[in-house]
Amino acid sequence: MPTISNPSEIARETLRQLAMRRVAPTPDNYRKLYHEIAGTRPDDDALPEAFVRKLAKRLPRDNAERQRNGRQLDQALTDGKMKAAEAALDRYLEGLKLGEQPAWNELIATLLRQWEARHTGWTTARKRESLDRVLNAADPATLYSRLQGLLRGWSQGGTEDDGPRPDAAEADPTERAEASPSAASARSTATAHAATAPTAVSTSQALAATGAELADTLRDLLRLSLRKAVPALLQEHPELLETAAALSTELDLHATPAALREFGERLRKFAHDIELAAADDAEIHAGLLELLRLLLRNIDELVLDDQWLSGQIEMLREVVDSKPDPRKIDDAGRRLKELILKQGQLKHTLAETQRHLRDMLAGFVDQLARFSESTGAYHDRIGTCAQRIAQARDITEIGPLLDEVMNETRGIQEEARRSRDELLVARQQATEAEQRIASLQAELEETSRLMRHDQLTGALNRRGLEEMFHKEAARAQRRGSRLAVALLDIDHFKKLNDSLGHQVGDDALVHLAKVVRQHLRPQDVLARFGGEEFVILLPETGDTDAQQALVRLQRELTREFFMADQQKVVITFSAGVTPLGEGESLESALKRADAAMYQAKQAGRNRVMSAPLPA
Repeated sequence: MPTISNPSEIARETLRQLAMRRVAPTPDNYRKLYHEIAGTRPDDDALPEAFVRKLAKRLPRDNAERQRNGRQLDQALTDGKMKAAEAALDRYLEGLKLGEQPAWNELIATLLRQWEARHTGWTTARKRESLDRVLNAADPATLYSRLQGLLRGWSQGGTEDDGPRPDAAEADPTERAEASPSAASARSTATAHAATAPTAVSTSQALAATGAELADTLRDLLRLSLRKAVPALLQEHPELLETAAALSTELDLHATPAALREFGERLRKFAHDIELAAADDAEIHAGLLELLRLLLRNIDELVLDDQWLSGQIEMLREVVDSKPDPRKIDDAGRRLKELILKQGQLKHTLAETQRHLRDMLAGFVDQLARFSESTGAYHDRIGTCAQRIAQARDITEIGPLLDEVMNETRGIQEEARRSRDELLVARQQATEAEQRIASLQAELEETSRLMRHDQLTGALNRRGLEEMFHKEAARAQRRGSRLAVALLDIDHFKKLNDSLGHQVGDDALVHLAKVVRQHLRPQDVLARFGGEEFVILLPETGDTDAQQALVRLQRELTREFFMADQQKVVITFSAGVTPLGEGESLESALKRADAAMYQAKQAGRNRVMSAPLPA
């Protein structure tokens, strides 16, 4: 180390070495280092007064503690009390110990989070103003302390207290009471040591820019909500639609804090009005559902003999009692329209058959009436003949009368035969009409129950699958979402049929459809494609999720055993799944899914293979 002869430079180097060597800044250590740097021999005498005075003038006083210790040192030197001066210098040097460095990274991260968060009573403009005042701190330690206080004030959300001020929180009462030349010297020293001010200013500018960008983003989001999201929910409330349009138009006109506060009040009132309108709509919705439930219950009680209505009523009850779902409502409406058309045709045929039966009954009654009239005339003529026979005087008069009786008898016999034949034909027609009516009634009931569904499993049939596919494909294209198509086939189904019978095979199909329906989502679609093959439509589902969904169904199917002739039979299936391409037909997607299912069969069955879209 080169020899330094200037005392001030020796003192400065001594302080630097104390910090670098991490030596306790006691007077003894200072004296020892001082002589080591100066190249002199230490002695046991007190520090030279002239040296201490010169040192006191050059000591930095960049915070409240150093200012206080510096004034005490100056006062002791002025009073000529060297022991007090040494004690003051010792306290000053003790304050030079390296403490824990401020955690600036954590503080800045907290500052950014608190800046973006919403606090009661703290607008963005008010936060920016308070932060600008805090950033005027003269030294990093003060800036760190004041930033901590500012963040506490934001989180508490109560006052505009920006943290402790240097003149109020960092000085003791005796310092605030006195105004000595040394205080002025301290202020000048603090000004000289404000080397971090450019960094603080740049931080303030960066935070201000971030705040402005955040405010613009929030303004854009609010504008989007008022112009797009809110109107979609307020179609039945034109006055609220007008308010939303007015607020969206005025959003860019408010720039001052006062104007923003007034706009915020109007926005809060608008939110309150929306809440009230939503509550009214919910009450109306619940009331209409309850009215519909009562109507369905009343219809069910009034039309006990019209069993063909049971399917319609049961379907409407299922829709009313479940969670509102546009898919369910749309599906129920489509099914009801189809049902009404088919039942209208069947009811027309039934009415024609009933009319024909009424005509036959009327003809039968007319025939009986005619037969009754013929019988009555016969009895009258026979009675007349009997009187004439009784009045006859000889046998020659009786012969013609007997011939007349025989002719009348043969005539009534022929009339009775014709009536009997007509009655037999009418009875046969009535029997056929009754059977036709019973058949039509059964067909009405079956049509009400089945509609677009497979008769055995209750899943959709091919027609129902095509309708649901067109609907889901259009919804996926409209929303920009994905739709997955899966084709599954029961493993070893022919062996199951041959070994246990076709009835067990049918029961196995019913069991699989039941388990699959239980573990699908409400929006998923299950349809029987033919034989032992089923198709599943998975809306809003990607490739990986669709494959995992099919694997979960396989797992659930193996957990729920199928009972056949008092023995447990494990049913498994192989499946292929593929995403639906834009504008792609159902046949094209099923062709890819079928190829993937064949790969699953070849890989050992009870597997799920995925087929990606062609490149």
